[in-house]
Amino acid sequence: MNTRFDTLFRPAPFGPATLRNRLVMAPMTREFSPGGVPGQNVADYYGRRAAGGVGLIVTEGTLIDHSAANAYSDRVPRFHDDDALAGWQRVAEAVHEAGGHVIPQIWHTGAVRKPGASGLPIPAYGPVEIRAPDGAVQCRAMTPADIDAIVQAYADAAAQAERLGFDGVEIHGAHGYLIDQFMRAASNTRTDGYGGSLTVRLRFALEVITAVRNAVASSFPVVFRFSQWKSGDYTARLVDDPKQLARLLEPLSTAGVDVFHVSTRRFWEPAFPGSERTLAAWTRHLTGKPVIAVGGLGLDDLPGPGLPADSPSLEHMKTGLERGDFDFIAAGRALLADAAWADKLRGERFEAITRFEERHLASLD
Repeated sequence: MNTRFDTLFRPAPFGPATLRNRLVMAPMTREFSPGGVPGQNVADYYGRRAAGGVGLIVTEGTLIDHSAANAYSDRVPRFHDDDALAGWQRVAEAVHEAGGHVIPQIWHTGAVRKPGASGLPIPAYGPVEIRAPDGAVQCRAMTPADIDAIVQAYADAAAQAERLGFDGVEIHGAHGYLIDQFMRAASNTRTDGYGGSLTVRLRFALEVITAVRNAVASSFPVVFRFSQWKSGDYTARLVDDPKQLARLLEPLSTAGVDVFHVSTRRFWEPAFPGSERTLAAWTRHLTGKPVIAVGGLGLDDLPGPGLPADSPSLEHMKTGLERGDFDFIAAGRALLADAAWADKLRGERFEAITRFEERHLASLD
């Protein structure tokens, strides 16, 4: 049966796997893992989204094995140590049993950490030292030894993802967290081999990607998420024009990125003046690599119950997929609110879709 969204629901290759469709569940921090260990409730949460028709799930950000990786609470999940890894193996099994595919997002929050976060009285680690008004060190400038240890922690997490049966791994390089902090001129004023021009500021990201690529099989997909904006500042810019974007993306692609996950506030908006191309479309054009677009799908501010059939974000999704601006489209809060969002969209049961409200953040339904 032909529907308006046939392009979305066509199978697509992802490494050696074939995804049943091009809809991705975006990573969303949930903080429902006491002690950093995801329980059966977390496995059930992801399993329901797979059962509801999502092709690929990217888990919430999971912490690599470094003492300062966590900027939030001890309920943010770890991707290291036997107890947490056993929980993540249950997640992978639940998603696969429901016919879906899943990759973990591996993460270090960097300088946004406050001393004492997650119960550990240690400072953040980042590109440069940051001191509080009273002179206390809030963020430690990473030494070469620190960099080597954190790069290895990313590689170890990726290797565990492959061992546990996940379908790939995503490196979180967006939103003002550690890798993004190294890439940005405003947050990286180092004068050594990790700071300076954009090419030099990319060194840390390239070392992480190379280490991850070398830690897993050549067929194991490595996804890299990046953004212009950062948490708390939607106007922030990592690059100012397509030429700078090319200088950012080409080395990342060469280092071993298989898929780019392009995070924007609204995936359909033009990236730069003078062109209608979105950031996802520019990324696809410049790298030739598969691209996941994300930002605002299903969150249209429209009156009435359900999701209206004339939802602007759905029309932008349809147009973007059909003209090849991106290969996959991710939904975040829409899938948080309704585990069966994908199946309801495929069946054009718009009135049955539960739309996102703030209350959905309070539970792991």
